[in-house]
Parts: sequence; C-alpha cells; structure tokens
Amino acid sequence: MTRREAGVLLAAGVPGLLLAAVGMTHPGSLTAGTAEHWRALHVVALPLFPLLPLGPWLLARSIDRRLGWVVGVLGYVFAMFYTALDVLAGIGAGALQVRSATDGIGVLFGEGDALARVGTLAYLAACVLAAAAVTTRARLAAVPGAVLAVGAAWSLRTSHIFPPRGVLTMLAASLGWVLLALALQRRPRPALPPPNRPSSPRPGS
Repeated sequence: MTRREAGVLLAAGVPGLLLAAVGMTHPGSLTAGTAEHWRALHVVALPLFPLLPLGPWLLARSIDRRLGWVVGVLGYVFAMFYTALDVLAGIGAGALQVRSATDGIGVLFGEGDALARVGTLAYLAACVLAAAAVTTRARLAAVPGAVLAVGAAWSLRTSHIFPPRGVLTMLAASLGWVLLALALQRRPRPALPPPNRPSSPRPGS
C-alpha cells in the first residue's frame, strides 16, 4: 500500500470514528444540568463535521476529476450548512441554557434544523455520486461499502450524533468509506505494455 492509499484510508475513516467517539457522550436532551457539556461537545464537533465529505471527495476525484469537483462542491455545501446546526442548536442553545436565557432556544433549534437539512441532502448526494462511481469501477467488491456509506448519509438526516443511532451512523460512514477505498485500491490494474525491444540487425546490414 502506498502512502497516498494509506492517506485516503485515513481520510475516509477517521472523521466518522472521531464523531462517533464524541457522540457517545452526547446528552439526550438539553437541560440546565447538561448545558455545559452540550455546548462543549459541539465546540469539539465543530471542526470534525466538515471532514466527513473528505472520503467521498477523494474517491470521486481519483476516478474522474470532473466528478471530484461536483462531489467537492456538495461537500462544501454540507460543511457550511451543517456547521450552522452545530453553532445554533449546539453552541448557541447550550450557552443560552447555561445563562438561563431559554426564551430563544426553540428559535435556534428551528433555524439550525432548517439549515442542516440543506447540508445533509448535499452530503447524501455527494455520497451517492461517489459510491456509484466506485461501484462502477470495482463492481461487486464495492457493494457492501456503498450500502453502508449511503445508508449512513441517509440516516444522518435525522440522527445527528445522538447515541445510539447517531453513533452507529458515524461508525457505518467510517466503515463504508474505508471499504470503498479498499475496493478501489484492490481493483486489478491494467497490465503495462511490454517494453519495446530494439530490433535485431538484419543480416548483411
């Protein structure tokens, strides 16, 4: 395995694993008792969620640069709009609860959910395109990873990283993209043409 292939595996698998680890401590609801942890958890998750589209982007780009651009733009949309959920419903709502200023929490949750919906749909589209491209190349070897990756993207629409479903969603995303990367790396490469041999001198030349 080359360094580049190892790097792709890390980029595909690590973000989901980190988010699953963070999600295991996610409170089930925002209350005065959980507000501090709720806010701190979303501060930690803030730089992690934008890394989720790395796997789809790298694999799509390795197959077709134009497809890589499309998946990259969709991943960027996810990063922008899902970050809004973390900032509004995570950090902002948690901070209000800490200060007992609960009047605006419902508004923050509503705005965050609406923006996150745009982001998760963009992420789902990116995953479908990238998984389809890998499946076209690697055939049946890519099917398990494609099912996990696309299924996780679908689940993220409503699961966030709340345990247990959100944690399982992140683990499925991580495993799915690692399996897709491995399927692509193990695909038989075309044989190189034999080197041109110098022609033997003709008799009498």
